[in-house]
Amino acid sequence: MLNPKMVFPALFLLLFALATVSGSAAQEAASAPAATNPVKPTPQSQAKAKQIYNIDCAMCHGENGNGKTDMANDMQLKLPDWTDPNSLNGKTDQGLFNMIRNGKDKMPPEAVGRASDTEVWNLILYIRKMSQGAAAPAVPSK
Repeated sequence: MLNPKMVFPALFLLLFALATVSGSAAQEAASAPAATNPVKPTPQSQAKAKQIYNIDCAMCHGENGNGKTDMANDMQLKLPDWTDPNSLNGKTDQGLFNMIRNGKDKMPPEAVGRASDTEVWNLILYIRKMSQGAAAPAVPSK
């Protein structure tokens, strides 16, 4: 049988837990990245995206984005072929941002220290261009 002295503390703890969860959800929503890609590509930003891609992504996803690499094969990964225009259908920029930033399955997250949010947004634009057969421009000379 329920002890009446325990009901009030249990109710208090439940309300406190709910308030904490909703407060952190509001905080998380306030710091969440934009729902649509907020950046406009420039030759410099796409050159930087290509550089980040080549360092952090190409070993598994392939230099051209086709997903057919020795690393992917060794890890038994079936990666999408980003050179296929249909490969990113139904994938939102926000979804791609979350996947890159947080990682997925065997894919490690792209930590903020390695790429800023703006750089990740530019990386998404760079990846989407792979299906159009367009490479990022060369790094401009100084």
